[in-house]
Formats: sequence, structure tokens, C-alpha cells
Amino acid sequence: MAAACRPPFVLVPFVFLFFFLLPRGASAATLTGRVTDPDGRPVAGARVIVATAIGTAADRTTDASGAFAIDHVPAGRYEIRVLADGFQADAIAIALASDETREVGVQLHLSALTESIVVSAAQIDVPLSRAADSVTVITAADLQARQIETVADALRLVPGLTVTRSGGRGAITSLFPRGGASNYTLVLVDGIRANAFGGGYDFAHLSVADVDRIEIVRGPESALFGSDAIGAVVQIVTKRGGRPHADALVEGGSQGTGRTAIGASGSHGEWSFGGGAEHARSAGFTGVAPADGELVTNDDYHFSHVSGTLGWQRPNGPDVFVSGNLGRDERGFPGPFGSNPIGVFPCVDPVSRGVDDTRQVGARVTHPWSRTVRQRIEANYTDLTGDFTSTSDPCGGTSVATHSATGTHRFDGRVQEDAAFTSSLGGSAGVEWLRESGSSTFITGAADEPIAIHRATTGAFAELRYVGRERLFVTGGVRIEHITRDAVEPNVGAFTARPAFPDQTLNSVNPKIAASYLLTRPGSAASTRLRASAGTGIRPPDAFEIAFTDNPNLKPERNRSVDAGVEQQFANGAYALSATAFSNSYDDLIITVGRSLQDASRYKSDNISNARSRGVELSGDARLAKGFTLHANYTLLDTEILSVDGLATLAPPPFKVGDALIRRPRHQGALDLTYAAGRLTAFGEVTTRARILDVEPNFGSFGGLFFSPGYSVVNAGASVRLARGLDVYARVLNLANRAYEETLGFPALGRSGIVGVRVAASR
Repeated sequence: MAAACRPPFVLVPFVFLFFFLLPRGASAATLTGRVTDPDGRPVAGARVIVATAIGTAADRTTDASGAFAIDHVPAGRYEIRVLADGFQADAIAIALASDETREVGVQLHLSALTESIVVSAAQIDVPLSRAADSVTVITAADLQARQIETVADALRLVPGLTVTRSGGRGAITSLFPRGGASNYTLVLVDGIRANAFGGGYDFAHLSVADVDRIEIVRGPESALFGSDAIGAVVQIVTKRGGRPHADALVEGGSQGTGRTAIGASGSHGEWSFGGGAEHARSAGFTGVAPADGELVTNDDYHFSHVSGTLGWQRPNGPDVFVSGNLGRDERGFPGPFGSNPIGVFPCVDPVSRGVDDTRQVGARVTHPWSRTVRQRIEANYTDLTGDFTSTSDPCGGTSVATHSATGTHRFDGRVQEDAAFTSSLGGSAGVEWLRESGSSTFITGAADEPIAIHRATTGAFAELRYVGRERLFVTGGVRIEHITRDAVEPNVGAFTARPAFPDQTLNSVNPKIAASYLLTRPGSAASTRLRASAGTGIRPPDAFEIAFTDNPNLKPERNRSVDAGVEQQFANGAYALSATAFSNSYDDLIITVGRSLQDASRYKSDNISNARSRGVELSGDARLAKGFTLHANYTLLDTEILSVDGLATLAPPPFKVGDALIRRPRHQGALDLTYAAGRLTAFGEVTTRARILDVEPNFGSFGGLFFSPGYSVVNAGASVRLARGLDVYARVLNLANRAYEETLGFPALGRSGIVGVRVAASR
């Protein structure tokens, strides 16, 4: 009887062993070819993708002569796509017979948009040109050309996203997707969830040192990923495979800033690998506080990170992938020493500082049972801990140092089946299990000792994908979430009194449908594509929302979203324009129920608040003459706080019905120009934002609401190749030395200069 009660994951090692013992195919086709640029010159390092209706079947990189060879390809129908930065190529449909050797030539054309294979827009990897959602991909080449340090800085160039940083390097950095809250974005690193319990995520420490690409899907994706994908998904895909390659950089500059990073990736036979390490430091702001002229200290930042991946794939057999991340950051917290709208700035805090540790590990096995059926099994573990030191009186009086800790511990597993019903119709179905806990020094139980909040989620999902003659692409899916929260013991503290909560169980159904249609014929010099999507998202309560209430039945916050857009490309893709309109409806928002709202609920907090956001995203890309490329985007965002359920004229204090949501600008945009020719690469960019509604920085919403002014910031830089594999570079951030605040009360850094050297070697 004991054996019958073991969890299904006990069987996973035996499944792996079975995969490894499967014989290779006895006969299969071989695919060879050569990739050239518009002038007929070979393109080295291009990715050649052989795909079916269940995803990528083979992935190779061209050599120095632009050639590639893929053997052990089972007989059947395939689609060939070639990916190379700055280029595009039309998909090639082929049918291969057993033991056939087929040679294919691919000539690329210059393009303002680069084709990519994305893993965040469907249950399988799909070409970016087929994704019907609002998807943006930022490649490693984009990051290097613009000398970008963090993922947050890269996201500033994406329409529909608002990034706010509370100060200088390493300060708390939040992302607001299409007017959603700062905990409405699911963050994945090689498929592993990185969010804290309840969806919170600090983008300050997410570096780009070993990043192959960043995928951003705007809109709710709970039909794919379940909880926390309520407003957007940001997926980081690290470098792995391809020709063996290693690189390193060392840079330093203003504010005592220094950064060192090394990385390597490549393939050898059936093995592939990738990995990197980075260390960064900064002294931060060391001038006088605008609030009162006091000298600012305790604004320093230290960050270290190591990651690695290892893969093994047998032709037409199992694909095994293991990844891991270790990170540690430490930063002082001097407090809000900038704008002081009500004149209550106490002092610069010289003591408070926090330390965070991140540990993640995951494994995935994908096995194609045949050319039309594939299975995926994966398991991941995440451990996030934070420690914060502060003092009861930072202003020099008698004080007592205090220490607090927070933590998120998560294990999740997934089994997924992919099937190709026809060459144009595919589907996926599966089950995902997630068990997580959230804890804090301030969340206590009956004995006034810290306790953890435990929650489990089982998600069953299904998806269908249809391709109609390379013009119509439809993806529809649904996910049923079964969420259970363990019983929570009572707390009798004077300010945190909480009754005992029994186990809670709730179910949530989240559908999603997206479609795009190519108005012009595939391969036309100009193309027009229409797309639209609709879906829902949920975010279950975080640990504090559960612990600091007397409501045993808090429900997830919800989003209902629709969007529609058009994409236009001209001159074989050298120019591209995109426009998207969207509307989000946020329901069951969790708020504290004060005296003014006591008629709406009998609890301390409840799901009775509502809001909406709607807007337009515009973007344009152009590959100009003489090595210039241009990218521009603009977002018009209209947000509104709606009335509380049951009280048609009231909103949560201090807001009133009709107010904008805080830290969501009505207007924002970016203009980015890069130049690459010969040994020189240069960039210049302008980001701009209108004023935002924000809270008083010292007392939060209790101190009232105030407008924070808008701003424009100019960054520029250049890189020169001295020899093969050796570059020197420099950049200037906030070139005009503009004084501004992304978050009210927290000054951004002034002009910063950075110089560095990068070395690279490949085989």
C-alpha cells in the first residue's frame, strides 16, 4: 500500500532511463545547404530551424562558409526557417523521403525586424512571425549594440511597459505592464518561475550577461502559465549551444561603478552547454540630499551571479536540459531623500540595507515518440531569501537595530503532450503541479513566532494551433487552476490579530484565443498582418495579504483583456510599422477596508476594488542606408480607478473614482538609433515619460497623492573593434545631466560615464 501512495515524480528516473535505451532510427533523411546574404556572401552563425506542427525538430548553426548539415531527419513534411540578426528569410516547406539527401539554398534579405523562435507565446516554440499575441524579442545583438546592463533597461524600449526605479543602480525596480500592477508580470528564466510568492519581482538584479534573448508577451497569459501571468510574461533565455564561443568584459566609471562578466556556450556532438558569471558594484549617490542638503550615504550596491546550462540530445531521441542560477545582491537603503511634498523628510538613513539570495535549478526532458507526437517532463526548484537590517531611529537618537527576513520556496513539475494531427493542426495538453510557501519575520502565528503560508496549485491545460496556408494563424487554449491554501493558525497580536483560517480551495478557468491573418501573399515585398487576442489572467494573494486580514476567503485578482493590431512591412521588411489597441479590466482587486468602506465588506481586506486600463501602442523600425537602424515606440495609456463593489461612488482612500492608477504615465516613448559599419558600432537613445500620479514618499498613500513631473533622458555610446575578438567601448547615461525621479522622492542618477573592454573567442 505504501508504494501505491508514492507521488508520480518517483517514476521520472525510470522514464529517463527508458528514453536513453530507445534505439536510434534505422533510416532517415539528410538535409544540407548554405545560407547567404543578399549579395551572395556566406552567413556564418545563422540558426537553421527544421520545424513541424509540434515545434522544433532540429536546430543547427551555419559554419564559416555558411553551410549546414542535418542528418537523422525522419521522413515527412517540414518547414525550414533561418534566423540571423538583421535578416529575414521566407519559410521553406519541404517533404523528405527515407534515406533522401536534400540540398537547400537560403538567401536572406535585410530586415528591420529579425525573425526569432519564441517559447512564451504558445505551449510549443513558434516563429515570431506566426505569434498572434503582442510579442517583442530583444536579442543578444540588440543588448550588445546598446551596451545595456540589465533586463529592466532593455524593457524601457518596449511599448506598453513602464519601468520605475527607486533611485540608482540596484534600487527597487518595478514593471507595470499595460497599466497593470507591479506584481502582474510572470518572470521566467529558462522556463523557471522567478517571482516571489504572490507575483512580486524586483527587476533591479536581472542582468543580461549570459542572455541569448528576452521575450516579452504583453497581455494575460494564465491560459499558458497559470497564476501570476495576469498582465505580461517576461522570459529570459540564456545562451546555449551553437559554435563554441567565450567572451568577457570589464568596465567601470562614474559613481564608483565596476562590472566584470564572463560567459561561454557551445556544442560538441550530442552535448551543448552555456554559462556565465558576473560581479557588479556601485557606490551610488554620494552628494547632498535635495530634501535638506544632508550628505547621502548608504546608497552602495553589490551584485554577483552565476548561471549554467547543460544539454544532451540524441538525434530523433530525447532532449535533456538542466539549468541553474545562483545570485546574491546587497544594497543600502538611504530612504527617499528627493522630493518632499509635505515637508516631513526625517533624515538620510545610514543603516538600513538588504541582502537577497536566489537559488534556482531545473531539469527538462523532451522526447519525440514519433514525428507527430512528443512528450515533455520537467521539474524546477526555486529558493528566494531576503534579509533586511534597519534601526528604530535612523536619525541619530537612541535606537535598536532590527533584522527581518522573507522567503519564497517553490517546487513545480509539468507533464505535457504535443501532437500534430495534420501538417496544419497541432495541439498540446498536460498537467502542472506547483507547491510554494511564503514567509516573513512579520508573519507570525499563535505563539507569536514566524510561520509560513503554504499553497499548492494544480493546473490542467489544453491548446490547439492552426496554420492555414501560411496566412491564417490561430491559437486557442484554456487552463483550469485548482488552488489550495493550507490552514493558517491564528495570531492574537494587538495590530495583527487574525483568526484561524481553515484550508481553502478554489478553482479558476482561464481561456485565451489569438489569431493573425496575413493580408498579402507570403513572400511579397510588402506585407500586412492583422492580429487580435482575448484572454484572462489571475494573481492569487501574496503572503502578507493572507496574513494581515481576518478574511479567510481572499480570492485571486483577475484581468480580462482584449487587443487588436496591425503590422505593416515595406521594401522586403526594411521598414516596419505596428499599431495595437488594448483594453484591460481588473476585477477582485484586494484592498484594505477602512471605515469609509465598511458597508462594502465586514473584513479588514477584501476583493472589492476594480480598475481598468486601455491604450494604444505604436512602434516603428527601419533599416536605413549606410549601417543605420532606427527604432521608435510610443504608448498612450488611460487608466482609471473604478468604484468599489456595492458602493458606486467610492474608491479606496485616498483615491477617488476616476483617478489614474499610480506610476502609470499617460504618455511615454523611446527613440533609438544605432550605427554599425566596419569596426565602429554606436548608439543614441531618448526615453521620455509624462508626469505620473504617485504617493507621498515618506508615508505612502497615508501622506497623500502628488504628481511627479515627466522627463526625457538621453543615453549614447560607441564601440570600436581594435582586432578580431577585441572591442573597446564607452557610454554616457543621462547625457544632459537631467535631474529627475522615476519614483517620487527617489532621485535618479545624474550623468554617468562608463568605459570598458570586451574580448571574445570562437571556434
